[in-house]
Amino acid sequence: MSVSTTYLELSENGGGAHKFYEVTVEGVAVTVRYGRIGAAGQVQRSTFPSEQKAQAAAAKKIGEKVRKGYAPAVPGQRAARPVTRRQVASAPSTARAVAPVLWRFRTGASAFGIHIDDDRCWVGNQAGDVYTLGHDGEVLARYRLPDGVKCLVADDFWIYAGCDDGTVYDLSSKLPFAAYEIAADVDIFWLDIHEGILNVADRNGGLTVIDHEDEYQWSRRSTGAHAWMVRRDDHAVYHGHARGVTAYAPDGGGELWHTDTRGAVLFGWQEDASVYAGTAQRVVQRLAKATGAVEATYACDAVVYSCATAPGGRYVFAGDSASSVYCFDAHGTRLWKLGTGGGSALSMQYRDEKLYMVTTDGSLVCVDASPAAISAAQSGSVPVPVDVKSSAALPTYTPSTAVRTVASAQAVTGAGADGVVVECVRDGARLRVHVVSEGYEPTWNVQFPRAVREAGARFLVDALHPAPGGFYRVRGEIRRLV
Repeated sequence: MSVSTTYLELSENGGGAHKFYEVTVEGVAVTVRYGRIGAAGQVQRSTFPSEQKAQAAAAKKIGEKVRKGYAPAVPGQRAARPVTRRQVASAPSTARAVAPVLWRFRTGASAFGIHIDDDRCWVGNQAGDVYTLGHDGEVLARYRLPDGVKCLVADDFWIYAGCDDGTVYDLSSKLPFAAYEIAADVDIFWLDIHEGILNVADRNGGLTVIDHEDEYQWSRRSTGAHAWMVRRDDHAVYHGHARGVTAYAPDGGGELWHTDTRGAVLFGWQEDASVYAGTAQRVVQRLAKATGAVEATYACDAVVYSCATAPGGRYVFAGDSASSVYCFDAHGTRLWKLGTGGGSALSMQYRDEKLYMVTTDGSLVCVDASPAAISAAQSGSVPVPVDVKSSAALPTYTPSTAVRTVASAQAVTGAGADGVVVECVRDGARLRVHVVSEGYEPTWNVQFPRAVREAGARFLVDALHPAPGGFYRVRGEIRRLV
């Protein structure tokens, strides 16, 4: 039985993507292994009726990757992407009482990513798992990504997971797609996406901005390393690092202001007029977005790992390195301090009188933060937390470079309930996607997964939404027209 292996790497000048793709043909079996260089990667196996069909399928896969820029390489010659895992310590809480935890879900690995929206709770961990749960704790679905999840960020309807392999995955459709690729020499710490623009904070204190077409816009190097915080709005990018918080103009990156905080910034939050920085000096500081002036200080008893606010900054919450969670009023008066009951909170979000946290033991925890529940907890009366279990039949989704095909007769060229038709066209060395259906601006680009782009190909999407930068974003399923 003949065995042949083809190994490819995506090697772009100046860093670029940092991936490998390996195809092995053994008789009628084809094995594909792919992922970040230096990691074991994911494996897919297929069998075919004959050796000839197996070889033809392998040749097609290799050809597709070569057209995308992959080239033959020797395994082990290219260095692995630099990846820093967040090392955190968690001491026992010194609080006199424990928070009223309603339910907790153990993800199985350290978790940093959290997002809570109207319908679901999202949590991502360092094993590459992203779970969605209902607000009652029911586990709804699982996404299996190729590498550890650094963070989860929301941009209006769209949900993104930033991973250690340098890829940012869009989780908003039926299948996750790679939406952005971050240069191989950038050791990602945190991300934010605002109206399709990606902002990356890194280990060296750098800030990199990438547009909706996954193209580099600008970068800045701060005066301090270890940049965990990045937040963005229409007016500025707010970058927190070891020397404080620096605000940059969104177009071009000119410095607007810099504020030396009390200690290195470990996490950040934002409201309409203020940005909040949790620091290693045991405080959260509220800074005015317009000037950087310190508006209020919220004092904790240990290093602040995470922070969040109630809408408008009415309440400010903080999680420290000693497994405690705090609540302050807007002016900085401490209202309460309670133990988390399950490690230190690494990320948190408040919604509808509930505080959601991901902790050092890899759990997503839901705390009843209503005044009545907190008062009862301070008196020693708390509910018995429900330990949520995941079903063996849980729907699981993995990243895909393929989309479902539909007959062209099913498509329409006008905007309507049947969807919108877009087409991939060549623009110099790049492939762009433009709208074919009537009622849209035909010169605008469509933000679209790079892995499925092919010159001349047409696709049917559920809906398009205009973005302020003069481009369209896809909402819903993508299908290829044949």
